[in-house]
Amino acid sequence: MAFIERETPGAGDAAQIAELQRLLAAQRRAFLAEPMPSLAQRLALLGTLANMLLANRTRIQEAIASDFGSHPRQFADLVECQGVAGRAQYAAEHLVSWMKPQARALDPVLYGSANAYVQPQPKGVIGNMAPWNFPFDIGLGPVVEMLAAGNRVIVKPSDLAPACSELLLEMLASHFDAEQLTAVAGGLDLARAFAEQPWDHLMYTGSTEVGRQVAVAAAHNLVPVTLELGGKCPAIIAPGGLDEAAVEQIVGCKTIKNGQMCVTVDYVLVHEDDRERFVQMVGALLDSRLPGYASRADTTGIINARHLQRLLGYLDDARARGASLVQFGGEAQPQARRLPFTLALDVDDGMQLMQREIFGPILPVLTYRELDQAIAYVNAHERPLGIYVFSAHPASAHRVLGRTVSGGACINCAALQAAVPSLPFGGIGKSGSGRHHGHEGFLEFSNLRSVVERGQDDLVRAMFAPYGELADALIAAATGG
Repeated sequence: MAFIERETPGAGDAAQIAELQRLLAAQRRAFLAEPMPSLAQRLALLGTLANMLLANRTRIQEAIASDFGSHPRQFADLVECQGVAGRAQYAAEHLVSWMKPQARALDPVLYGSANAYVQPQPKGVIGNMAPWNFPFDIGLGPVVEMLAAGNRVIVKPSDLAPACSELLLEMLASHFDAEQLTAVAGGLDLARAFAEQPWDHLMYTGSTEVGRQVAVAAAHNLVPVTLELGGKCPAIIAPGGLDEAAVEQIVGCKTIKNGQMCVTVDYVLVHEDDRERFVQMVGALLDSRLPGYASRADTTGIINARHLQRLLGYLDDARARGASLVQFGGEAQPQARRLPFTLALDVDDGMQLMQREIFGPILPVLTYRELDQAIAYVNAHERPLGIYVFSAHPASAHRVLGRTVSGGACINCAALQAAVPSLPFGGIGKSGSGRHHGHEGFLEFSNLRSVVERGQDDLVRAMFAPYGELADALIAAATGG
């Protein structure tokens, strides 16, 4: 979902824009004064980041619960705190090898004893536009690789999560020099100005629509961008793949953040003979593990009243267009911004919930007769951030993956590709571009400088005028003439 949104005018944004520009200039001066931080400096920054998160676990849990109205503290701890700290630890453990120059081959006849290598160097000052749904995991998670690569960073948290935004600013101010890592907070005007700055690299996480605007704004300064844009991630249950483990994974993934997650299951494709059994199994799982889903304190609240109305509008539109809605977990709780878990049956592509990323506890269920039909349906739509295949037969699962394209994928699980620190995370097409996490994240935020060190006994002079026997001899040797 788009996160460059506001419900009140950004009256203070002019001052924040001026502060952003001041901080950007200060970080650029600091980078130019020290453009290649040492291994020790980078490890110290990663350690500070991890320790900061672990020391503020309770405050982070409270801030997230405040913004969402309700939010399980355990999940906040596992992902928003310990997940990012673990990511920093993984980067620290591998940073020595990541920073090493990588040798490249040379033709010894032409280049003699020269050496060629790729040297990762910091890009400079990077901006990170973070979303409201994972304010610390995405606000600070990619910062791990940004710092590991030797960069300086400014974070723009979402104004839809004000408690998290305030805490993020406070934590960074108390643990980091503003010329190294800092944050600025504000509304729509600041978000627009943020995308327009002459960054050395810009990362944005949010909707495809806003991502397009960010990319256009960045293009004016030829700023390279990493875009994490979500989309509609399908779960495909292959024939014979419907069992309790599959349902547990799909429902469990969908209930994380109450569906407000870019890699959540957005719709399910199940064989037509298995649809009713799938509905029954979902109901049985929710009744046994999450009874009273809409009333539970550990069900995350929808981020605000406007997004709650958006979801209710999806349900009204689907019902009016002929969909059957099967709801579990009691009645809607408008004051708490919680809805029952809803399966939408008999849906079609004309419905709003099939045209847009849902970001809520609504799960459309589509059917197919042959697995090829399910594959064709996925391929007829935008390439998703993730595809999740459930099958008892590895050949069927790999058949789906071999004939589809997505940012990531899972077999017999859902969304775990986004949780593994060693795996690159990102989308393709309208679900995003670029990667963060792990070594690929380090490379994403590095300038891969090509270097040649001239040695002895080369024939490089053949490239220079006047051209004569030496150039002719090289051409003859290469062409066999």
